Amino acid sequence: MKENNNGIFGLRPIIEAIEAGKTIDKLFVQKGLQGEIFSELRKLIRDYDIPTQYVPVEKLNRLTRKNHQGVFAFLSPVEFHRIDNLLPLIYEQGKVPFLLILDRVSDVRNFGAITRTAECVGVDAIIVPQKGSASVNADAVKTSAGALYNIPVCKEVSLKKTIEFLRDSGIRIVCATEKASDFIYKADFKSPVAIVMGSEEDGISDDILRISDENVKLPMTGKTSSLNVSVACGVFLFEAVRQRIAD
Repeated sequence: MKENNNGIFGLRPIIEAIEAGKTIDKLFVQKGLQGEIFSELRKLIRDYDIPTQYVPVEKLNRLTRKNHQGVFAFLSPVEFHRIDNLLPLIYEQGKVPFLLILDRVSDVRNFGAITRTAECVGVDAIIVPQKGSASVNADAVKTSAGALYNIPVCKEVSLKKTIEFLRDSGIRIVCATEKASDFIYKADFKSPVAIVMGSEEDGISDDILRISDENVKLPMTGKTSSLNVSVACGVFLFEAVRQRIAD
């Protein structure tokens, strides 16, 4: 199997990797690619719901100088989970679910730092969208100080549908947003909860803000209007811990 750091290329090697149960973090496919073997790969892409981007051949040529056959895949160093499978297990263990949702946090270093904090405070799972989120790669593992090996990461097709499922399962959704009128200290983190943090560029999506149970913000009194998302996330997570310990 041809490999390049966390990547593999070639139609047959990628097919074999998928069939062997390897977790594909991201798959790049040359635009207009055709052929019988690619049809086989395309079926696996649909069956396994693999995050795929169709790109110009120049993109693939930058990833490897070897014969990529129009495809290049990044392997994830960790296995992904599904929250609908994981949540019942959390309840069965007698825990009060403590979840973290990252809405399009795209910087690998932010993602790694957030994961490190989340694992330290006992978050049960991190939920990210399949599209628009940071790659869960070796850099993310390094930045997390290995925490990514110790906390489940759930990749979901639709965060909105996932949040609706969580609400139906008794989870309160608390969004961290500058658009809120209430401060973080009014939020209830003692009950089953999922904290939502937004992207570095534009925060949490409006459709998620509309279906949340509570939107809260951090008190900001300085001239700088916002915090790095990993720092802000740490404040939210430790406020949740403070409430749970006090309870």
